[in-house]
Amino acid sequence: MLTLFLYVTQLNPTISYLHSPGERRFSLCLDTSEIFKPLIVDRLIFSLLNKNIITEKDFATDSNYYHLKPQGQQKILKAFQEKLDDTIKHRDLGRNVSYRRLIRLEGYKLIKHLMGEKEYEGFKIWW
Repeated sequence: MLTLFLYVTQLNPTISYLHSPGERRFSLCLDTSEIFKPLIVDRLIFSLLNKNIITEKDFATDSNYYHLKPQGQQKILKAFQEKLDDTIKHRDLGRNVSYRRLIRLEGYKLIKHLMGEKEYEGFKIWW
C-alpha cells in the first residue's frame, strides 16, 4: 500500500537510503514506513487492543504460535484504512491533511532534497 503513495511522487521505490536496495524489493517503502510506524501502526495496534476490538478470539493457536484469523485480519485492515483517512492540521501547510497525504508529502520532501532545493528533514510529530 505504501508503494501506491510513493508511486505518485515519481520516486523509484527500489532505491533507498536506509534499507539495502534491490530490484525485487521496494526498499524506499520500507524506509518510509520506519518513519510512520510509531505514528500510525503502533498507535493503531494499541488502540485496537485497549478497546477490545482485537481479542484472543481473533487468533488461532497452532503448534506453539499464534496467527490472526481472517476476521481479525479484516478488523485490522478496516481500522488501518480508517486511520489513513484521518486528518491532522499540517503545521507547515496550515490545512488538514490525511495520513495518506502525509506519507506522499514525505516523498516530495525527499525529491526536493535530491534536487538540491531543500535539505531533507524526516517527519517529526508536532502534537
